[in-house]
Amino acid sequence: MKFNLIAGLTLAVMAVSSVSQAQQQPASNYNYHDAFAPFFYTKNGNEYRAADGEPGPKYWQNRADYQLSAHLNDQTDEIIGSEVLTYTNNSPQKLDFLWMQLDQNLFKRDSRGTAITPVTGSRNGGHGEVFDAGYKIKSIKIMSGKSSGTPLKFLITDTRMQVFLPEGVDAEGGQVKLGIEYSYIVPEYGSDRTGILKTINGKIYTIAQWYPRMYVYDDVMGWNALPYTGPSEFYLEYGDFDLSITAPANHIVVASGELQNPKDVYTTEQLKRWAEAEKSEKTVMIRTADEVTDASSRPSGKKELTWHFKIKNARDVSWASSAAFIVDAAKMDLPSGKKSIAISAYPVESNGNDAWGRSTEYVKKSIEYNSAKWFEYPYPAATAVAGNVNGMEYPGIVFCGYRAKKSQLWGVNDHEFGHTWFPMIVGSNERLYGWMDEGFNTFINTLSTADFNNGEYAGKKQDIHKMAPVFTRDGLDPILTNPENMKEAYTGILLYYKPGMGLTMLREQILGPERFDYAFKTYINRWAFKHPTPDDFFRTMENVSGESLQWFWRGWFANNWKLDVAVSNVKYVNNDPSKGALITLDNLGQMAMPVVLEIKTKSGKVDRLKLPVEIWERNTSFVVKYPSTEEIESVTYDPDKDFPDINSDNNVWKK
Repeated sequence: MKFNLIAGLTLAVMAVSSVSQAQQQPASNYNYHDAFAPFFYTKNGNEYRAADGEPGPKYWQNRADYQLSAHLNDQTDEIIGSEVLTYTNNSPQKLDFLWMQLDQNLFKRDSRGTAITPVTGSRNGGHGEVFDAGYKIKSIKIMSGKSSGTPLKFLITDTRMQVFLPEGVDAEGGQVKLGIEYSYIVPEYGSDRTGILKTINGKIYTIAQWYPRMYVYDDVMGWNALPYTGPSEFYLEYGDFDLSITAPANHIVVASGELQNPKDVYTTEQLKRWAEAEKSEKTVMIRTADEVTDASSRPSGKKELTWHFKIKNARDVSWASSAAFIVDAAKMDLPSGKKSIAISAYPVESNGNDAWGRSTEYVKKSIEYNSAKWFEYPYPAATAVAGNVNGMEYPGIVFCGYRAKKSQLWGVNDHEFGHTWFPMIVGSNERLYGWMDEGFNTFINTLSTADFNNGEYAGKKQDIHKMAPVFTRDGLDPILTNPENMKEAYTGILLYYKPGMGLTMLREQILGPERFDYAFKTYINRWAFKHPTPDDFFRTMENVSGESLQWFWRGWFANNWKLDVAVSNVKYVNNDPSKGALITLDNLGQMAMPVVLEIKTKSGKVDRLKLPVEIWERNTSFVVKYPSTEEIESVTYDPDKDFPDINSDNNVWKK
């Protein structure tokens, strides 16, 4: 476009006038060059990750398939396990060693995680329990190639194990198979993710991080071999799992995936109940409270039973075992008609219609909603377990607090099974980007809660103005901070609520539900069972919605910026209200957001005016012309309190 010199000079004079006028306004921290700067992304698109946010034509990821067996000794709390790992290297590089996670070593007294636990206590770690903690790796052997049967050299450093391969694993499809023998003692409290609850009818074991697991090798960082210290969660490869759990015969075992041998571990009557539950919309009791202390509710004749489960295309498996379990179930209705069942296992202490007696109903409705809304639930069963873990998610199974009731139990079941979508389906790196699973899940929980029983547990609409000073307080880290670097007191804000609120604003106020939902669903489908980064999410949302959102990511996610918009003045054209009103808005904070104004006139008429975020693209102060026909009594910025404005005192102009 040809530049007009005269027009350019005229604009320059107008700009000087605007600056002079702005200098008379309240002091502003807003810099539109910062807010709308280009080049937000960390790198350009490439052959692995495209510029539009989808996997590139040469995207790859490695695979880990596991055959696992474990023996539970409920007298010593020891698990003796064996593992056959088949690791497939799809990367362009040959790998001479593997890195594996030994998360149980967190609970050793000399671990890094124990050393950094504050004296005031923490959710992380083992709560000071002194016991023979950590893995005992008895042997690692290679079970493939020329060196099959050969013991392998390995080096354990805190929660990490490096396994050296004499022949390496070839690039682009090479495989290696390892056999590992190990054991460990289950902690009573394992960083609120695994543990043992003592009930009147026996211990409840909630077992997680229980086998050596592969670290992810990816195109972003290579080996993601970060130590496990407790605050951040997991980043894992996908694969198929075959697991066998041997436990005392009076125990019931539930686990990720589908039970393969129900006739070996349930009574004839219980098998009939399972068949009924698979067809029932209502919860069916498999083992009642009265039957928990009845020996005939378990198969007789053996001291131990082995439970066999399988799950495909998952990133992890967990299980629970107890003689104290009440068990109930109901079928789930998935969009494709695929068979899946909701299950709950809990002690008599948790029984009741205001407590875990409704758990299966909650699981069923939560999963059915999210399956229809975003992406179909991929597993054959969904099991909620009551224990001393207050809330933790794994593929096909979650652990929740045994004391939870009513809205609290709905909330924890809905949240933990919401994690099926983030990070079980969309496998983001929780170690670095906890907000990509916790925050996204917090957001989808708001929609599923509003839907459940027509809002049975839906709370009142949030006043974002009251929350804003907390969510953008001085000294608060940005959302994009590594979880390991966050103060524990702030993780709830930064990992859960602030990113969740950000997605709600993006959906309701910036893109609108239709555009947002299509873009968000596209992101899930693009990255299902893959490993996205923040850039992949940001780019997908922009490209699919057709909206540049770098100003939004920069203000809400990458920085701890504040929003403070003031309605500073109202004048009339030629001092005549019938000719239109000139409303002056000042951006006093650092963040840009769209504007919603509520205008009340002398006669009582109420009108709404919406302005796009682009009014702040080159202005710190903006004058809006409103087609008034009479005097204005008041102008209110953000009347519904949908934006995180920190100062409500300057949001209203009154005559």
